[in-house]
Amino acid sequence: MIDKLEDLYNRYRETEEQLSDPSVMSDQKRYATISKQYKELKRVVDVFLAYKQALGNAEMARDMRKDPDTEMREMAEMELAELEPKIEAFEEQLRMLLIPRDPEDERDVLFEIRSGAGGDEASIFAGDLLDMYTRYFSTRKWKTEILEVNEGSAGGYNKVVIEVKGEDVYARMKFESGAHRVQRVPKTESQGRVHTSAATVVVLPKREMEDVNINKADLRTDTFRSSGAGGQHVNKTESGVRFTHIPTGIVAESTDGRSQHQNRETALQRLYQRIHEAQLNAHESQIANARKSLVGSGDRSDKIRTYNYPQNRVTDHRIGYTSHNLTGIMGGDLDDILDALQMAENTRKLEEAN
Repeated sequence: MIDKLEDLYNRYRETEEQLSDPSVMSDQKRYATISKQYKELKRVVDVFLAYKQALGNAEMARDMRKDPDTEMREMAEMELAELEPKIEAFEEQLRMLLIPRDPEDERDVLFEIRSGAGGDEASIFAGDLLDMYTRYFSTRKWKTEILEVNEGSAGGYNKVVIEVKGEDVYARMKFESGAHRVQRVPKTESQGRVHTSAATVVVLPKREMEDVNINKADLRTDTFRSSGAGGQHVNKTESGVRFTHIPTGIVAESTDGRSQHQNRETALQRLYQRIHEAQLNAHESQIANARKSLVGSGDRSDKIRTYNYPQNRVTDHRIGYTSHNLTGIMGGDLDDILDALQMAENTRKLEEAN
């Protein structure tokens, strides 16, 4: 491990020098790429340097234990007693940091929430999930934009899609895909009985045109009148957009946005995603299989988490995590549960690597 860390430290110093190179500073795209590499390496190097310092101090303390002075030997023993747990903690932290990152982790995401089984209560719960997530996004200082909205008849949403931009958004939120189940007395229930309803969450890493091998000449664009929100607007303009990738026949469209520009962006993102999945099907399958034990496939049938209101309890079924802080979690306090999911995946990766 030390040899690998020394190599990373040398790469870190090289990127540090490159960032002060005028030719790099004048090329924004190259500068951004190297800055990103520098930041990733710094996460590891900072811990590595603290680890090396602790090792050096421990070595000095071991030498002090040979001193004929009793007081010096006692001081050395006390210092070692403090340093040895720190060294073990540094080693564990470094093992975690050396786990290869998912190449998608740094991406922004398209975040979709749909109501599932449960009628009006499911739509209301989908709205509660949206509130929960947007509060969490705000604590991370991530930017959000609502792309599609289909409101429920009794409140909440049948479907809502938002774009979330920020640092390592997909890394943090990728475990949320799946079916979320709620157990509570619905507002629409007059008998006071606890009902079970569900909403589904899908988190997709946002694709850009350069990520997908698409020739613009191979795209056919159709516009049509949208039946989405917008009142008389939809009767006067063709705001719906459909893209067809002619070589593969893959089609993606969007109609729920209020403008053709918004629908064009959403439809393109869907097309990028579908073509990318087709081009990298084998690779995506390997990734999906590797994660399945922890995060599920993201299918609508996967019940990943239960929110039980009578017991003020949240349970993530994939890792056996339970919290009796449902109120806090619904208020956006998601760090503990997301940390537990990340730790479970890191542990699985370490076991597979050994």
